[in-house]
Amino acid sequence: MDTLEIKAFAKVNLGLDVVRRLENGYHEVRMVMQTVNIHDTLTLKRAEKGIVLTTDNEALPKDEDNLVYKAARLLMESCRIEEGVSIHLEKRIPMAAGMAGGSSDAAAVMKGMNTLFSLGLSEEELRRLGVKLGADIPYCIMGGTALAEGIGEKLTSLVAAPDCFLLVAKPDIDVSTRYVYENLDLSAIEKHPDIDGMVEAIREGNLHGVTERMDNVLQSVTERKYPVITRLKSFMEENGACKALMSGSGPTVFGVYEEEEKAKAAKEKLSGKGLAGQCFVTTFIPKEEGYAG
Repeated sequence: MDTLEIKAFAKVNLGLDVVRRLENGYHEVRMVMQTVNIHDTLTLKRAEKGIVLTTDNEALPKDEDNLVYKAARLLMESCRIEEGVSIHLEKRIPMAAGMAGGSSDAAAVMKGMNTLFSLGLSEEELRRLGVKLGADIPYCIMGGTALAEGIGEKLTSLVAAPDCFLLVAKPDIDVSTRYVYENLDLSAIEKHPDIDGMVEAIREGNLHGVTERMDNVLQSVTERKYPVITRLKSFMEENGACKALMSGSGPTVFGVYEEEEKAKAAKEKLSGKGLAGQCFVTTFIPKEEGYAG
């Protein structure tokens, strides 16, 4: 095999709790992660030597400042690949959005190179390598519905979340994850998300049990700085969403709908409000679709 095309799927956080700040500056978290059907596409080709990265988005770096490049280099060095690789990235996942776009691209490169160069690495081995580059990469390698603990690298695969439709909206702002965590006052959090209850609701196939427990402790930090997030959440819930929530450190907001028609109608109405630059109606996808490698 000389060429391989692979999809890199976005994620949302159905629940995100921060347990404590660790001595190394990271935060211990408990999260329920879910792959959604919004994806970038990467085309990998064998080359004589080196790493060549191209993309359809001029805003993205094409060198070691890009996680895709770092992931390719990590695999080449770890597995002593003597050949090179050419990578083209077509970007669809919103950038700086709290949807793990960069981490998903890196994960896809690792899975793709594992296949392209017949490395024979297991998913677990890829995840152990991936965490060296970022805490979200192990989950992006796994995909599907998962409980994430530690700094996000301790993963428990769950049964597929109940079927539903999502309205995903990314306002025209970029949010610094570092800023959000630095401004999170853990002592001020009065109520933490019921992550265990959400996991049980997923196991029971209870969509309303999931949406009732959707919460994100980072949301209050980002909302204070960017009130558009509050407006997006309110709009979605006033227009048919069971619940709306910010994903990750933001600013993307997603609403959960039982009916596709309601999600599409809300998207149409939202397009005239000027609250979001990018909007999607999409679905959850299970692990077997989210993982390819």
